[in-house]
Amino acid sequence: MAGKDYYEILGVSRDASQDEIKKAYRKLSKKYHPDINKAPDAEAKFKEVTEAYEVLSDDTKKANYDQYGSADGPAGFGGGGAGGFNGADFGGFGGGGFEDIFSQFFGGGGAGGARRNPNAPRPGRDLQYEMSLTFEEAIFGKKTTIKYTREATCHTCGGNGAKPGTHPETCHNCGGTGYITTETNTPLGRMRSQQVCPVCNGTGQEIKEKCPTCGGSGNEQERHEVEVNVPAGVDDGQQMRLQGQGEAGNNGGGYGDLFIVFTVKSSKTFTRNGADIYLDKTISFVQATLGAEIKVPTVHGEVNLKVPAGTQTGATFKLKGKGAPRLRGNGTGDERVTVRIVTPKNLNKAQKEALKAFADAGGDKVEGSGKSGFFDKMKDAFDN
Repeated sequence: MAGKDYYEILGVSRDASQDEIKKAYRKLSKKYHPDINKAPDAEAKFKEVTEAYEVLSDDTKKANYDQYGSADGPAGFGGGGAGGFNGADFGGFGGGGFEDIFSQFFGGGGAGGARRNPNAPRPGRDLQYEMSLTFEEAIFGKKTTIKYTREATCHTCGGNGAKPGTHPETCHNCGGTGYITTETNTPLGRMRSQQVCPVCNGTGQEIKEKCPTCGGSGNEQERHEVEVNVPAGVDDGQQMRLQGQGEAGNNGGGYGDLFIVFTVKSSKTFTRNGADIYLDKTISFVQATLGAEIKVPTVHGEVNLKVPAGTQTGATFKLKGKGAPRLRGNGTGDERVTVRIVTPKNLNKAQKEALKAFADAGGDKVEGSGKSGFFDKMKDAFDN
């Protein structure tokens, strides 16, 4: 490889640290490894990046290369390049071949890597259930029973997948490891690769007589029901978890969880923001002017609200503790009542005369065009 730039091959600068060089090689070797990349030139590129890494990862070879352009120093000038690439023996990795490279860099791709125990317990999947609540149900909570379909441990075989009276056996093909190793001669040397065992599908166990109920899977579908205590004060979009109410696991692994997501229907009377509840209440001109005690609905029942004299439209009053309960017992929110003053439309003769007298007493002009009339002013004020 004399005349080629190892730094350019790895895509690093000449002042790159060893950690940067290692990361670059790890990325490229995984990209071009023949077991992963089936492109015609992948093998040649893999050889190229490996040779570059072998030189740049060795302090002595790197110093020689930086000074003389060859890992062998002056003696290698014009010779055969960096050397050290003999078959599948990569000096930078202790001569272990491709499987050792993958073991070191990719966590168990070869014979020396750690493998997951195929018979280790695996927990089941979590499930999600959407529950619709009325506005009041979300405020006060409720107890209900829900039903849904899930994967459960097979009642016939107890989850081992074998016909009653028989048991799973260690796979004859992989010896219980769940993997088989194959060796192939290549121009780069003898390569090892691992594949999931086709007999046991990676479980390490062979079921010769399968359970008639689950067909060997160990799980079966069931219509499951569970009682749910909906807490008071839940809001739209919130969720609660029911532990162990999801799907069955494998190899003795526990059940997953069930997540209930709440959707809350809107109310025709109230709106809600967290624990606070909001209400618009219409009152008459007279009630707003002279003051009054009015009946106001709340989720807790009807209450009396004192409206002081001279109240303007849009004024808001707070009814303490008349909102929704806060989750986890942190008190209760409030209800906020906004009053809207209604302009009278159809007045009888006595009402008109009374209002004209009121206007005269205040010096307001009643008849005539424009916005100076008493009723115009009153309508504008109430409609704002």
